[in-house]
Amino acid sequence: MSATNREASQWNLANFVTLVRIVLAPVLGLVLFAFVGPHDSLVRWSAAVLFLATALTDRLDGHLARSRNMVTDLGKILDPIADKLLIGVALCSLSIIGDVWWWVTIVVLARELGITLVRVALLRVEVMAASWGGKIKTALQVVAITLCLLPLWTLPTWVAATAHVLLGAAVAVTIGTGLQYLVSAWWIVRRKRRNG
Repeated sequence: MSATNREASQWNLANFVTLVRIVLAPVLGLVLFAFVGPHDSLVRWSAAVLFLATALTDRLDGHLARSRNMVTDLGKILDPIADKLLIGVALCSLSIIGDVWWWVTIVVLARELGITLVRVALLRVEVMAASWGGKIKTALQVVAITLCLLPLWTLPTWVAATAHVLLGAAVAVTIGTGLQYLVSAWWIVRRKRRNG
């Protein structure tokens, strides 16, 4: 296979879907702030649907990459960037509005950025596969943020209570899986040094 073909293979359908997710992340902020404002019910429903739909496309590009042999180094880098950007825009927007405490946003983003940098740094040594804990963390984050984006003041109180409980669980699992990834990275580096 020529170098040109190898380069061309990086730009496939799965990576295109990932790029769409990256583009849609800032659109979420525009939906919340560029129109009538974040305290309009229609705006909040629109933002929640957009966030959830964009988050769910993560399953689509992953399925495409695996089922059609489209897994690339570029995709391995872009995919976590798309995930973290979407979560980051949503949490920062909710914190600016005052619906999520800033410490929650800072803790989550610090963990996400830190672990993403660790995984990218280790790409040449070994690919750190996503753990079940990481998948649970992502699911909790997506559901909690989707609920927080809803116009909770128009919904039954149990919806807001559920959103806060799930957000707390997401933060706990986010910290726990972050520590797990750091331990795994340490063992990978140690094994690499031992094997030369």
